Amino acid sequence: MVSLRFPTATSPRLPPPPAANRAAIAATIAAAAAAAAAAAAGLALTAKSAGRPLPHPSPSAPLWASLSLAEGAAAGSVEPRTGAAFPSEAAGGRSLLGVGLRRTTVLGLKSIDVYAFGVYANGDDLKQHLKEKYQKFSVSELKGSTELIKDALEHDIQMTVRLQIVYGRLSIRSVRSAFEKSVGSRLEKFGGQDTKDLLQSFVSLFKDEYKLPKGSVIELSRESNHVLKISIEGEEVGSIQSSLLCQSILDLYMGDDPFDKNAKGNIQENIVSILKS
Repeated sequence: MVSLRFPTATSPRLPPPPAANRAAIAATIAAAAAAAAAAAAGLALTAKSAGRPLPHPSPSAPLWASLSLAEGAAAGSVEPRTGAAFPSEAAGGRSLLGVGLRRTTVLGLKSIDVYAFGVYANGDDLKQHLKEKYQKFSVSELKGSTELIKDALEHDIQMTVRLQIVYGRLSIRSVRSAFEKSVGSRLEKFGGQDTKDLLQSFVSLFKDEYKLPKGSVIELSRESNHVLKISIEGEEVGSIQSSLLCQSILDLYMGDDPFDKNAKGNIQENIVSILKS
Protein backbone atom coordinates (compact mmCIF):
# COMPACT_ATOMS: atom_id res chain seq x y z
CA MET A 1 0.00 0.00 0.00
CA VAL A 2 1.30 3.37 -0.86
CA SER A 3 1.13 6.03 1.84
CA LEU A 4 0.77 9.56 0.60
CA ARG A 5 2.25 12.26 2.78
CA PHE A 6 1.99 15.95 2.18
CA PRO A 7 4.58 18.28 3.59
CA THR A 8 3.30 20.49 6.39
CA ALA A 9 3.59 24.18 5.63
CA THR A 10 5.46 26.10 8.23
CA SER A 11 5.20 29.82 8.79
CA PRO A 12 8.19 31.80 9.87
CA ARG A 13 8.01 32.86 13.50
CA LEU A 14 7.91 36.60 13.83
CA PRO A 15 9.52 38.28 16.79
CA PRO A 16 7.09 39.70 19.39
CA PRO A 17 6.27 43.38 18.98
CA PRO A 18 8.04 45.83 21.21
CA ALA A 19 6.49 46.53 24.60
CA ALA A 20 5.25 49.95 23.48
CA ASN A 21 3.40 48.44 20.51
CA ARG A 22 1.85 45.76 22.69
CA ALA A 23 0.50 48.43 25.05
CA ALA A 24 -0.96 50.40 22.15
CA ILE A 25 -2.70 47.30 20.74
CA ALA A 26 -4.18 46.47 24.16
CA ALA A 27 -5.45 50.03 24.54
CA THR A 28 -7.09 49.91 21.10
CA ILE A 29 -8.89 46.63 21.91
CA ALA A 30 -10.11 47.99 25.25
CA ALA A 31 -11.43 51.17 23.61
CA ALA A 32 -13.30 49.16 20.97
CA ALA A 33 -14.90 46.96 23.63
CA ALA A 34 -15.99 50.02 25.64
CA ALA A 35 -17.54 51.64 22.56
CA ALA A 36 -19.44 48.45 21.71
CA ALA A 37 -20.69 48.17 25.29
CA ALA A 38 -21.91 51.76 25.22
CA ALA A 39 -23.72 51.14 21.94
CA ALA A 40 -25.43 48.05 23.36
CA ALA A 41 -26.51 49.95 26.47
CA GLY A 42 -27.88 52.74 24.29
CA LEU A 43 -29.88 50.18 22.31
CA ALA A 44 -31.37 48.80 25.52
CA LEU A 45 -32.34 52.22 26.80
CA THR A 46 -33.86 53.22 23.45
CA ALA A 47 -35.93 50.07 23.30
CA LYS A 48 -37.11 50.57 26.86
CA SER A 49 -38.14 54.18 26.39
CA ALA A 50 -40.03 53.32 23.22
CA GLY A 51 -41.96 50.57 24.97
CA ARG A 52 -40.56 47.91 22.60
CA PRO A 53 -39.36 44.45 23.69
CA LEU A 54 -35.69 44.48 24.57
CA PRO A 55 -33.49 42.42 22.22
CA HIS A 56 -31.95 39.25 23.64
CA PRO A 57 -28.23 38.65 23.12
CA SER A 58 -27.30 35.58 21.13
CA PRO A 59 -25.50 32.69 22.87
CA SER A 60 -22.27 33.82 21.24
CA ALA A 61 -22.64 37.43 22.38
CA PRO A 62 -19.88 38.68 24.69
CA LEU A 63 -20.56 39.05 28.39
CA TRP A 64 -20.62 42.84 28.28
CA ALA A 65 -23.57 42.73 25.84
CA SER A 66 -25.65 40.65 28.26
CA LEU A 67 -24.80 42.95 31.14
CA SER A 68 -25.77 46.12 29.28
CA LEU A 69 -29.16 44.68 28.27
CA ALA A 70 -29.89 43.60 31.83
CA GLU A 71 -29.03 47.05 33.16
CA GLY A 72 -31.35 48.64 30.57
CA ALA A 73 -34.28 46.48 31.65
CA ALA A 74 -33.66 47.03 35.37
CA ALA A 75 -34.95 50.61 35.24
CA GLY A 76 -38.49 49.38 34.53
CA SER A 77 -40.13 45.99 34.30
CA VAL A 78 -40.47 43.36 31.59
CA GLU A 79 -43.56 41.23 31.01
CA PRO A 80 -41.84 37.81 31.01
CA ARG A 81 -44.05 35.97 28.50
CA THR A 82 -43.75 38.59 25.77
CA GLY A 83 -40.55 40.49 26.60
CA ALA A 84 -42.48 43.78 26.47
CA ALA A 85 -40.61 46.38 28.52
CA PHE A 86 -42.28 49.10 30.60
CA PRO A 87 -40.65 52.22 32.05
CA SER A 88 -40.63 52.56 35.81
CA GLU A 89 -42.57 55.84 35.63
CA ALA A 90 -45.32 57.29 33.44
CA ALA A 91 -46.34 60.91 32.91
CA GLY A 92 -47.50 62.76 35.99
CA GLY A 93 -45.05 61.07 38.37
CA ARG A 94 -46.93 57.77 38.28
CA SER A 95 -45.04 54.71 39.46
CA LEU A 96 -45.30 51.27 37.89
CA LEU A 97 -47.36 48.95 40.10
CA GLY A 98 -47.35 45.80 37.99
CA VAL A 99 -47.29 44.31 34.50
CA GLY A 100 -49.46 41.62 32.93
CA LEU A 101 -50.74 40.05 29.75
CA ARG A 102 -54.11 40.20 28.00
CA ARG A 103 -54.89 36.93 26.25
CA THR A 104 -57.93 35.92 24.25
CA THR A 105 -59.19 32.66 22.81
CA VAL A 106 -60.24 32.27 19.18
CA LEU A 107 -63.16 29.89 18.60
CA GLY A 108 -62.53 28.40 22.01
CA LEU A 109 -59.37 26.70 20.73
CA LYS A 110 -56.37 28.92 20.12
CA SER A 111 -55.05 31.32 22.74
CA ILE A 112 -53.55 34.59 21.44
CA ASP A 113 -51.37 37.09 23.31
CA VAL A 114 -53.02 40.41 22.41
CA TYR A 115 -51.14 42.99 24.47
CA ALA A 116 -48.95 43.37 27.51
CA PHE A 117 -49.95 46.03 30.01
CA GLY A 118 -48.52 48.04 32.84
CA VAL A 119 -50.55 49.78 35.57
CA TYR A 120 -49.25 53.03 37.08
CA ALA A 121 -50.45 55.23 39.94
CA ASN A 122 -49.54 58.54 41.53
CA GLY A 123 -48.14 57.66 44.95
CA ASP A 124 -49.10 60.99 46.53
CA ASP A 125 -52.71 60.49 45.43
CA LEU A 126 -52.77 56.98 46.88
CA LYS A 127 -51.54 58.26 50.22
CA GLN A 128 -53.89 61.26 50.23
CA HIS A 129 -57.02 59.19 49.60
CA LEU A 130 -56.23 55.86 51.25
CA LYS A 131 -53.48 56.08 53.87
CA GLU A 132 -55.56 57.46 56.74
CA LYS A 133 -58.14 54.69 56.38
CA TYR A 134 -55.67 51.82 56.03
CA GLN A 135 -52.65 52.83 58.13
CA LYS A 136 -53.89 50.81 61.13
CA PHE A 137 -53.91 47.54 59.16
CA SER A 138 -50.93 45.21 58.82
CA VAL A 139 -49.23 44.51 55.49
CA SER A 140 -50.65 40.97 55.37
CA GLU A 141 -54.18 42.25 55.99
CA LEU A 142 -53.87 44.84 53.23
CA LYS A 143 -52.50 42.36 50.70
CA GLY A 144 -55.69 40.34 51.02
CA SER A 145 -58.10 43.27 51.27
CA THR A 146 -60.75 43.50 48.55
CA GLU A 147 -61.92 46.81 50.02
CA LEU A 148 -58.51 48.39 49.38
CA ILE A 149 -58.79 47.68 45.67
CA LYS A 150 -62.41 48.85 45.64
CA ASP A 151 -61.36 52.19 47.13
CA ALA A 152 -58.47 52.53 44.67
CA LEU A 153 -60.92 52.01 41.81
CA GLU A 154 -63.46 54.55 43.08
CA HIS A 155 -61.32 57.41 44.40
CA ASP A 156 -59.95 60.31 42.37
CA ILE A 157 -56.45 58.79 42.11
CA GLN A 158 -54.39 59.53 39.01
CA MET A 159 -53.67 56.22 37.31
CA THR A 160 -52.57 55.01 33.87
CA VAL A 161 -52.92 51.69 32.08
CA ARG A 162 -50.31 51.39 29.34
CA LEU A 163 -51.12 48.78 26.68
CA GLN A 164 -48.34 47.53 24.39
CA ILE A 165 -49.54 45.55 21.38
CA VAL A 166 -47.81 42.17 20.95
CA TYR A 167 -50.14 40.61 18.36
CA GLY A 168 -48.93 41.67 14.93
CA ARG A 169 -52.29 41.48 13.12
CA LEU A 170 -54.45 43.46 15.55
CA SER A 171 -56.80 45.95 13.88
CA ILE A 172 -58.38 49.00 15.44
CA ARG A 173 -61.76 47.46 14.66
CA SER A 174 -60.85 44.47 16.83
CA VAL A 175 -59.87 46.84 19.64
CA ARG A 176 -63.24 48.59 19.44
CA SER A 177 -65.08 45.28 19.48
CA ALA A 178 -63.07 43.97 22.45
CA PHE A 179 -63.63 47.16 24.46
CA GLU A 180 -67.34 47.13 23.64
CA LYS A 181 -67.57 43.71 25.25
CA SER A 182 -65.19 44.07 28.20
CA VAL A 183 -65.78 47.71 29.17
CA GLY A 184 -69.50 47.35 28.41
CA SER A 185 -69.83 44.50 30.91
CA ARG A 186 -68.07 46.57 33.59
CA LEU A 187 -70.27 49.61 32.92
CA GLU A 188 -73.33 47.43 33.46
CA LYS A 189 -71.74 45.96 36.59
CA PHE A 190 -71.19 49.35 38.21
CA GLY A 191 -73.80 51.56 36.54
CA GLY A 192 -76.68 49.38 35.39
CA GLN A 193 -78.21 49.06 31.92
CA ASP A 194 -78.37 52.71 30.89
CA THR A 195 -74.71 53.04 29.87
CA LYS A 196 -74.80 52.48 26.10
CA ASP A 197 -74.24 56.14 25.21
CA LEU A 198 -71.23 56.36 27.53
CA LEU A 199 -69.77 53.18 26.05
CA GLN A 200 -70.28 54.47 22.51
CA SER A 201 -68.57 57.75 23.38
CA PHE A 202 -65.54 55.77 24.51
CA VAL A 203 -65.19 53.21 21.68
CA SER A 204 -65.84 55.83 18.98
CA LEU A 205 -62.49 57.43 19.86
CA PHE A 206 -60.70 54.42 18.33
CA LYS A 207 -61.12 55.49 14.72
CA ASP A 208 -60.22 53.43 11.65
CA GLU A 209 -57.42 55.84 10.72
CA TYR A 210 -55.27 54.56 13.59
CA LYS A 211 -53.01 51.62 12.83
CA LEU A 212 -51.70 49.29 15.51
CA PRO A 213 -48.59 47.40 14.37
CA LYS A 214 -46.79 45.25 16.89
CA GLY A 215 -45.20 47.44 19.56
CA SER A 216 -47.83 50.20 19.37
CA VAL A 217 -48.78 51.81 22.67
CA ILE A 218 -52.24 52.82 23.90
CA GLU A 219 -52.59 54.69 27.20
CA LEU A 220 -55.79 54.96 29.22
CA SER A 221 -55.27 57.51 31.99
CA ARG A 222 -57.52 58.65 34.82
CA GLU A 223 -56.64 62.29 35.38
CA SER A 224 -57.86 64.57 38.20
CA ASN A 225 -61.64 64.90 38.58
CA HIS A 226 -62.18 61.46 36.99
CA VAL A 227 -61.27 62.54 33.46
CA LEU A 228 -60.33 59.59 31.25
CA LYS A 229 -57.67 60.54 28.69
CA ILE A 230 -56.96 58.22 25.77
CA SER A 231 -53.68 58.34 23.81
CA ILE A 232 -52.42 56.24 20.90
CA GLU A 233 -48.69 56.30 20.19
CA GLY A 234 -48.31 59.44 22.31
CA GLU A 235 -51.11 61.35 20.53
CA GLU A 236 -54.14 62.26 22.62
CA VAL A 237 -57.26 61.14 20.74
CA GLY A 238 -59.88 62.30 23.23
CA SER A 239 -61.04 62.55 26.85
CA ILE A 240 -64.25 61.84 28.74
CA GLN A 241 -65.16 62.94 32.24
CA SER A 242 -66.83 60.00 33.93
CA SER A 243 -65.98 58.35 37.24
CA LEU A 244 -68.02 55.33 36.11
CA LEU A 245 -65.99 54.89 32.91
CA CYS A 246 -62.65 55.30 34.73
CA GLN A 247 -63.67 52.75 37.35
CA SER A 248 -64.89 50.29 34.71
CA ILE A 249 -61.66 50.38 32.72
CA LEU A 250 -59.39 50.02 35.75
CA ASP A 251 -61.53 47.13 36.97
CA LEU A 252 -60.40 45.11 33.92
CA TYR A 253 -56.85 45.07 35.25
CA MET A 254 -57.18 45.12 39.05
CA GLY A 255 -60.81 44.31 39.89
CA ASP A 256 -62.57 41.14 41.00
CA ASP A 257 -62.11 39.32 37.69
CA PRO A 258 -58.95 40.81 36.13
CA PHE A 259 -57.35 39.90 32.82
CA ASP A 260 -54.22 38.72 34.68
CA LYS A 261 -54.55 37.58 38.31
CA ASN A 262 -50.80 37.57 38.95
CA ALA A 263 -50.59 41.17 37.75
CA LYS A 264 -53.41 42.16 40.10
CA GLY A 265 -51.52 40.58 43.01
CA ASN A 266 -48.40 42.59 42.19
CA ILE A 267 -50.43 45.78 41.79
CA GLN A 268 -52.02 45.35 45.21
CA GLU A 269 -48.67 44.56 46.87
CA ASN A 270 -47.14 47.73 45.47
CA ILE A 271 -50.12 49.84 46.55
CA VAL A 272 -49.58 48.47 50.06
CA SER A 273 -45.85 49.28 49.88
CA ILE A 274 -46.62 52.87 48.89
CA LEU A 275 -49.16 53.28 51.70
CA LYS A 276 -46.67 51.88 54.23
CA SER A 277 -43.73 54.00 53.02
